[in-house]
Amino acid sequence: MIIHTDITPERLNELNQGSAASHLGIEFTQIGDDYVEARMPVDARTRQPFGLLHGGASVLLAETLGSVAAYTCIGEGKIAVGLDINANHVRGVKEGYVYGRATPIHLGKSTHVWEIRITNENQQLVCISRLTMAILDKH
Repeated sequence: MIIHTDITPERLNELNQGSAASHLGIEFTQIGDDYVEARMPVDARTRQPFGLLHGGASVLLAETLGSVAAYTCIGEGKIAVGLDINANHVRGVKEGYVYGRATPIHLGKSTHVWEIRITNENQQLVCISRLTMAILDKH
């Protein structure tokens, strides 16, 4: 088990109130032993002018998931901050929800690398992202 906090999806949703994630309608739905999941609506907040899910909204979902996942793995007195994110958008979505799952690729002392897969309601891949996080001492 790599996720060693007793944090719940409900608590994460409370913590995100007033954040960019909450403004886009991102909701945490599940936390497992080695993953964190959330969903995001495809609506006026997350679409680009041609009616498709905006790539930037997908990246915001990916970074939110990876950051929170890293946070759940680090000890007290540490913080996780993003260093680099990469995303490949492979399928358009016009409506409904997209679902993201962050899983670890590397969990080091000073860096984490997370893979975030975003799928549509038919479980088809929409976006795949890789996020590198720096693990720092909290000051």
